[in-house]
Amino acid sequence: MAFSHDRLSIYNFGDDFLSEKSSIDKKLLERGIRYRDAVQVIVPTGEYWLFDYGVVVFWGVDEDERQALIHRIIHENTLPIERIEEHLRFSFSNDVKINKDTITLNNHDPLTRLAVSHALAQSSKLAEFELQAQNTIMDYSHIPEALANYGKISITRKEVAKIRGTLFSTKSAIILHYGLLDTPDFFWEYPEYESAYNQVARYMEIHQRVDLLSKKLATIHELFEMLADEQKHQHSSFLEWIIIVLIAIEIVIFFAEKLEELLL
Repeated sequence: MAFSHDRLSIYNFGDDFLSEKSSIDKKLLERGIRYRDAVQVIVPTGEYWLFDYGVVVFWGVDEDERQALIHRIIHENTLPIERIEEHLRFSFSNDVKINKDTITLNNHDPLTRLAVSHALAQSSKLAEFELQAQNTIMDYSHIPEALANYGKISITRKEVAKIRGTLFSTKSAIILHYGLLDTPDFFWEYPEYESAYNQVARYMEIHQRVDLLSKKLATIHELFEMLADEQKHQHSSFLEWIIIVLIAIEIVIFFAEKLEELLL
């Protein structure tokens, strides 16, 4: 395997870039070698790994060739794509290690690079989830503040329902993909490569970040429950006012009838 340079690039394009809904040329996959949820594609200047959940890891691929593939992914896809990218360096020595954003490999085995790529791809996917959860929390941080300051939320039931839907959608989307953050199934078949994966996963603090993401999801759940309670309260208040108005109407009718009897 010849590499044009020592650059290691990770791009996250989202879940749908290789789905059936995508219009990306399937020849990208046909000329590759599949290992579970990853496909290795060898090019003259290096290699890249395509992960089914929307991440591409480039090893030493020439800049022009890399940009050509990125352009194809973005412009041939029928769905809008916003990419997340990260760049590292790699080298070869006697031991597998990572220091100051440089990954050192102990051999030229492509499956060692796949093991490292799994950790890098998971870290990129986790960054997407972290950003999604954080943005959702920030977008609705005014809700607990309003409750603390005024004791109520000045929004309609329809708006409350929309916010609840957004919170639920965010939480569901992340939980649906939570399995991606576990140790990949690839290592059931190739356990000898798991140590390389673990070293990079530790460096990327994947487990600590997953725990923090769980806490952010708990915060989203609390917001969801808070809005549900507020919606119930608004609905109950609305029903109470309906009952009060109906009773008032009944009283008015009663006295109107009595007054009519007296006049007759």
